[in-house]
Amino acid sequence: MKAKTPNAIDAYVGDRVRQRRKLLGLSQVSLSESLGITFQQLQKYEKGVNRIGASRLQRISEVLGVPIGFFFEEGNDRGMGQHLSPHADEVASFIASKEGLALTRAFIAIDDPNIRRTLLALARSLGSSQAAADEPESWDRVDNLRG
Repeated sequence: MKAKTPNAIDAYVGDRVRQRRKLLGLSQVSLSESLGITFQQLQKYEKGVNRIGASRLQRISEVLGVPIGFFFEEGNDRGMGQHLSPHADEVASFIASKEGLALTRAFIAIDDPNIRRTLLALARSLGSSQAAADEPESWDRVDNLRG
């Protein structure tokens, strides 16, 4: 018997639960205890293996301190069974990574909005510079400048 593939929406919602849990520094055990479920059940929710019911999602949103809409942000709003955009998957994967989580926490800790804007501008410029460096055309431009 072939293993059932999780629905893309269920997997996305579960990933958002995991992201928020990690951002708050909660373990699966502590969140599952707050919800009155086993940590194995929470693991299944986070992987999208088991669908989260409406009342359970409401409780999760209360415990994690976010509105229910948080679990659907960046998702495809056209309905169930449709795939999420590659951009949403890329962002979700980064935020859930060790580096993404550390960067998010550090950024949130910056109180000065001017420093936040400056840091964001720096990150954008570095990203643009790296993207340009990765393009073959940019090497041609560098070669032309040399000579």
